[in-house]
Amino acid sequence: MPKMKSHTGMGKRVRVTGKGKITKQQAGLRHNLEKKPSTRTRRLTGVVEVAKADVKRIKKLLGR
Repeated sequence: MPKMKSHTGMGKRVRVTGKGKITKQQAGLRHNLEKKPSTRTRRLTGVVEVAKADVKRIKKLLGR
């Protein structure tokens, strides 16, 4: 049986912390920034932890 390959696209989108949590960049900060209030764009900066419902699927894609 061949080895499972990790999903390279998912590897570029998420990062695994030292304790094993999965973090990601928040969505909605790529375009149309002039329309969005600066309070919203400030809130979207930084990384957040992935939703609990998605963790199992993402770990499988990462090969963990």
